[in-house]
Amino acid sequence: MAVARTAIRDRGAPEAGQDAYRRLREGIANGQFHPNERLVEASVATSLGVGRTAVRAALVRLDQEGLVTLEPNRGARVRLISDREALEIEEIRATLEAMLARRAATRVTAADLRELRQMVVEMRLRVDKKDALGYSALNAPFHQRIWAAADHATTSRLVGSLKSQSIRLQYQTMLRPGRTERSLREHEAIFSALKAHDPDGAESAMREHLAEVLETLQWAIDGQRAPRWLPG
Repeated sequence: MAVARTAIRDRGAPEAGQDAYRRLREGIANGQFHPNERLVEASVATSLGVGRTAVRAALVRLDQEGLVTLEPNRGARVRLISDREALEIEEIRATLEAMLARRAATRVTAADLRELRQMVVEMRLRVDKKDALGYSALNAPFHQRIWAAADHATTSRLVGSLKSQSIRLQYQTMLRPGRTERSLREHEAIFSALKAHDPDGAESAMREHLAEVLETLQWAIDGQRAPRWLPG
């Protein structure tokens, strides 16, 4: 019986670790955990209802992604990414993702296109429902499917790491009025170019999309700097 209980715990450990990682990552993205905030394993484990081993594994993964900084004998802190660094990250990401879109246009399969089409349909439904959060949740899978179709593991890994590091500010870009509608049109243009197996068109559409992302990120940053006036 003890062996059986141990086996069950072992099978559950990866799930607990994945859950802790996902919830911590979302907490950093939506501002629940602030830049430079210390993440104490015991406290985080209690708040998430998981074991310290799961939290430790999640923190190591987030450190590798650049979202937290592990400090020897002091635990972990949410990494502070400056506004300038966030903008530089997006500039680099735009160049790399444009390359991936170009490669994907010549390698995309029928299965890839079916999945991308379904994501675009779901995105349109979210826009119609004014569900910005739901729309945002579909964004990463859409891009990741293109990375997979491009079949360039090194670039995909680099882009994924860059995207993770600026996730806190990316979360705020969805709040810009009209952004989801424009983003939908940009994703539709990318999909159309991929469907046509048009490398130039796919690269151009991705560049235009990420130029808008960069401009919207600057908007979010400027909004953070603006003075907050209380009503008189």
